Amino acid sequence: MRDHDSRARRGFRGGAWGPVEYIGSMARSARLEAPVVDAWLKAHPGWEREGDALAKRFEFADFAQALAFVVRVGCGAEKRDHHPDVELGWGKVRLVWTTHDAGGITQLDLDAAGASDEARR
Repeated sequence: MRDHDSRARRGFRGGAWGPVEYIGSMARSARLEAPVVDAWLKAHPGWEREGDALAKRFEFADFAQALAFVVRVGCGAEKRDHHPDVELGWGKVRLVWTTHDAGGITQLDLDAAGASDEARR
């Protein structure tokens, strides 16, 4: 399995897509309890729990707009070293966020999903 979250495990952190800084021996993000995730989902329309992940489908006027969105999300994901699974089609994008090494949804995923919504605006 590819390690999607290696930089965070090594002690780096940053804002949703902001600068990343080294924070020493910070513990890896822990898997969140269901009530925390459920509360977040209620406040973020369109996102759904899909097993141990958050998923959302975004729609666009054409392929170019969908691709531009994927590039924006991808650049932010690279900065955070936390990457979604992406499905790209004509006028549509589906993102799935999970923290593989935590075995489910962590605060990293909530932050990344929120930043994905911001990238859509």
